[in-house]
Amino acid sequence: MLTVGKLDETMFFDFGDNKPNDVRGTLKTVYDALEEKGYNPIDQIVGYLISGDPAYIPRLNDARNLIRKHQRDEIIEELVRYYLADQVAGGKKDKN
Repeated sequence: MLTVGKLDETMFFDFGDNKPNDVRGTLKTVYDALEEKGYNPIDQIVGYLISGDPAYIPRLNDARNLIRKHQRDEIIEELVRYYLADQVAGGKKDKN
């Protein structure tokens, strides 16, 4: 949703609540493309996240363009959120 007020006001763009799903879908596409090319997907994705160099991601299935649509910190944030949600849920189940 694009909201525009007076000409001297800052424009605001709301991506909505589907950002995490977009990141997850992108990571799945990238992972699959890396596997299909015979690369280690985890190593390649980590290399990209650390360096910002898109050469770590293949062009296959438009994976490189898809991952570049997200800020690296946005991807890391989603990975941490997903990991911690699993750990918290798993930790509650695993405690005796």
